Amino acid sequence: MDKRAPTDRDSASRIERLCIQHGLKMTGQRRLIARVLSESADHPDVEELYRRAVALDDRISIATVYRTVRLLEEKGILERRDFGGGRARYDPADRGHHYHLIDVDTGKVIEFADPRHEALAREIAARLGFALVDLRLELFGRRFPEGAVAEDAQARRSNGGGRQDEA
Repeated sequence: MDKRAPTDRDSASRIERLCIQHGLKMTGQRRLIARVLSESADHPDVEELYRRAVALDDRISIATVYRTVRLLEEKGILERRDFGGGRARYDPADRGHHYHLIDVDTGKVIEFADPRHEALAREIAARLGFALVDLRLELFGRRFPEGAVAEDAQARRSNGGGRQDEA
């Protein structure tokens, strides 16, 4: 079955608009890759991006996906992430400050934002004589067993918030 890339009649995706702003020529295959990236709620690696793109247009090659991802990274449209597992994954650069918690057992990536974290990072940088210009946070963790979260919270409350004062 011959599946075709979207035409100019389709509205431009968020990533496609960024490509145009950066002066990139938008071929049909680049438009398709930009659309797939824009619609991704996760952080796909190149092979997953290829699987999604080829489901929409079976003429696209994995080499095209690799070249396009590399170009978008060079232009600052995508950011490469290393969440373990040996494969680079990608995140649109226009998503604002957010951070990642990676489940080491499943590989699931949970995004979060916390203004307290950013304030603390700025404070630490300033204390060390620096103005913070960029910030990345990737936490790697393992889910607590069922019920352990409540037990941990109870233990911290009965221990004065988890602090152990020196005698």
